[in-house]
Amino acid sequence: MGDKMEPVIAVRDVSYRYEGDAPPALDHVSLTIEPGEFVAFVGQNGAGKTTLAKTFNGILMPTQGDVYVQGKETRAAGLDVLARIVGYVYQNPDHQIFANTVRDEVAFGPRNLGLPPDEISRAVQQALELVGMQTEADTYPFMLGRGQRQKLAVASVIAMGSPVLVVDEPTTGLDLQGAQGIMHLLRQWNADGRTIIIITHDMNIVAEYARRTVVMARGHVLADGPTRGVLTQQAVLAQAFLKAPQITRVAQSLDPRLGFPADVLTVTEFQAALKERLTQRQGG
Repeated sequence: MGDKMEPVIAVRDVSYRYEGDAPPALDHVSLTIEPGEFVAFVGQNGAGKTTLAKTFNGILMPTQGDVYVQGKETRAAGLDVLARIVGYVYQNPDHQIFANTVRDEVAFGPRNLGLPPDEISRAVQQALELVGMQTEADTYPFMLGRGQRQKLAVASVIAMGSPVLVVDEPTTGLDLQGAQGIMHLLRQWNADGRTIIIITHDMNIVAEYARRTVVMARGHVLADGPTRGVLTQQAVLAQAFLKAPQITRVAQSLDPRLGFPADVLTVTEFQAALKERLTQRQGG
């Protein structure tokens, strides 16, 4: 057996306080994220989710404690090094879009990393293909719809080749088709070996895509583990003013004598469990 891989992110006793007399946004938080994970940070506004994620690439530096990214302490590593490792997609893509064309927007990151022109061209082409925006390469970004601008923001990070991608509220403001498009893209990127971290209020998205869930409230981590186990802890979710997906709550409300699993997370799982029990009854 080989040695265990080093965590891609290690947070050690981290606290962060914004200016003023408000309580700390993060209060002695510790966790690790392994390469290739798909993690969701959930909690209400002010829980500390975004603050924690922003310590991963040096947007924020801890008031106390340390954050290590691929073994590099963030204060010592510098923003240029961290940007190569952790890509960050803001909740509002308009906060990071500024170029005159889609192609120039996607090329900005690789160009700033000092890549040669042929590598920049290749990275841009691959990123645009991945998000399905090859035909919009010469389009002015703000002529695009909200979902397309979100994909552009993701493509701009993908082009940098970052092994870790943090996406803040990936589905906010999108219709069902747009939300599914973004999440399928993130799942595909994760399948290619990248680490995905999403910050979201959408528990259905968490149930469908995240393999691990971190529940936060008031700057603390209340729960951290496999999504199926975390989303069935009603008492913990209530502390964070969250609810499990509706289909999970329906399954948990059924008469225990039916033997229906209490950890159903999606409609598809509910249908499969229901079909199994109907088949059992017919067979009996």
